[in-house]
Amino acid sequence: MVRTQVGSEQVEARLRAKVRLDFKGVSRPGRLFFGSKSTEKVAEENREQQVALFRNVPIQGVEIEDISLGGEIYTVFDDQGDNEVAYAPAELTVVADSVEDLVRFVVREDFRRIEILEPGNLVLNRLEVERLLFRINEEVRSLQRWLERKYNR
Repeated sequence: MVRTQVGSEQVEARLRAKVRLDFKGVSRPGRLFFGSKSTEKVAEENREQQVALFRNVPIQGVEIEDISLGGEIYTVFDDQGDNEVAYAPAELTVVADSVEDLVRFVVREDFRRIEILEPGNLVLNRLEVERLLFRINEEVRSLQRWLERKYNR
């Protein structure tokens, strides 16, 4: 639970936030006579796969309240890969026990935006800030290890 200031008192509350994730899709060349999938189709499939995980796999300290797939798939030109890349957005409304629990969303490669819906303000003491910074460090290191494994294959 996070603490918030209400008048002259501090009360405990759960943190409610809206997180936007844009799932990437890059078309792959088709094999032999079969055509390749479009970048938009690959992005949409990636989004569906990730949303299914969010719906079916519990995350400790986080409750997924709602998942919105209303955003349109958009395409941009990637200068590094010299090809088109599509992104399929999804917006998750989550209820978390602490700010630390939101870190796992923020360090994701597909993270785009977060909006804290409730409470209007937070009170963090020294120990909570230390724990938050430690958690950010853990997640960044985990992401680095994952990227190293991915690109060193």
